[in-house]
Amino acid sequence: MPADMVFDKEALFSELSIENWIMPVVYAGHFSQVIWLHPSWAQQIKEGKHDFLVGKDTSTTTIRVTSTDHYYLSDGLYVPADQLENQKPLHLNVILVNPTEASSSQEENDEISSAKRPKLNTDTANTTTACSSKAEVPSSDLSDSKAEGGEEKTFAQDKLESLASCSVENHACQLMEIVEVVLQVLQKGDAYVLDIDLDFFSVKNPFKEMYTQEEYKILQELYSFKKPDRNSTEEGLLDCVENRVHQLEDLEAAFADLCDNDDEETLKRFASYPRMKPLVQLVHSLKNRMETPDYEMVHQAGLTCDYSELPHHVSTEQEIEGLIQSVKHILKKIPKPTLVTIARSSLDDYCPAEQVDLIQEKVLNVLRSAFGTLDVNLEYLADSSV
Repeated sequence: MPADMVFDKEALFSELSIENWIMPVVYAGHFSQVIWLHPSWAQQIKEGKHDFLVGKDTSTTTIRVTSTDHYYLSDGLYVPADQLENQKPLHLNVILVNPTEASSSQEENDEISSAKRPKLNTDTANTTTACSSKAEVPSSDLSDSKAEGGEEKTFAQDKLESLASCSVENHACQLMEIVEVVLQVLQKGDAYVLDIDLDFFSVKNPFKEMYTQEEYKILQELYSFKKPDRNSTEEGLLDCVENRVHQLEDLEAAFADLCDNDDEETLKRFASYPRMKPLVQLVHSLKNRMETPDYEMVHQAGLTCDYSELPHHVSTEQEIEGLIQSVKHILKKIPKPTLVTIARSSLDDYCPAEQVDLIQEKVLNVLRSAFGTLDVNLEYLADSSV
């Protein structure tokens, strides 16, 4: 995304979607801290604390980051700090949330509800919290646009490390450690947004239903991301990103050509390039199954096949309830948010259509239990595109 688009509201809104809104918000200066609370099946970003810069790339004028996590490298977003203008810090905490077992739910609820709910102070700026299992930053994330400094960072890092030391059996310990990290982020803000994606609780990879197992395997081969060496130099990282960008640009151009003409002459041309040979097999398979393949959609599916698959875990009712209880325990210990946003993610088939209403009802009940009376606006009933 062009960095300057962030300051053109109408242009920005036309480009934003559920998977790409966080980096523009950070670049605009609204948030500087994010906590992503995720379920076990959403593993797009490495567990732990990530501190990096978001800014305007001086060569492309687009938004880029200094993070070397594979999530950003595979999208070709990495640049060194000296290539960024208008740098904004981002402190990202990635924390696993496990479901609460039914047998321990009441005991943990009693333990957590016994503490008083802290309040936000009124000294500083805004914070955001989100829950989802897709990525840009999936499951649950908290952002505080002003919280910086070594002391806070050390505290948060210590807490993330102590999370790992909590035994799997001691679920209450894990939840309390999560709460402490969240509170440390929120303590300097006077407002925050809680953003929840219902596919946190149950999620499908819709592309696995659109394409056959063999077609999906070909997409994974075509779009596979070659990870850099563990101890890559800056030059090695830049080479990795350059190769990845060229790979994605070639695939985008190829599918654009197929949109114009997918005849045998076009396929013969692709077959002359070793890296594109699997594409010929893919097109033949698609054309055997459908009259007019949607090649733009195929390319979008391919973009999700890099170093890991999209999360795919249709939860049982017991699993949903277990995650609901864990979220409830956390929310009851943090200050009341200024705004709560909820994405159903059902029209794009990420949250299973047969489960989304049940999950939504449970989430709303948790919010009422944690924060009291709600003023609920069901935008999706007024606008079927939501």
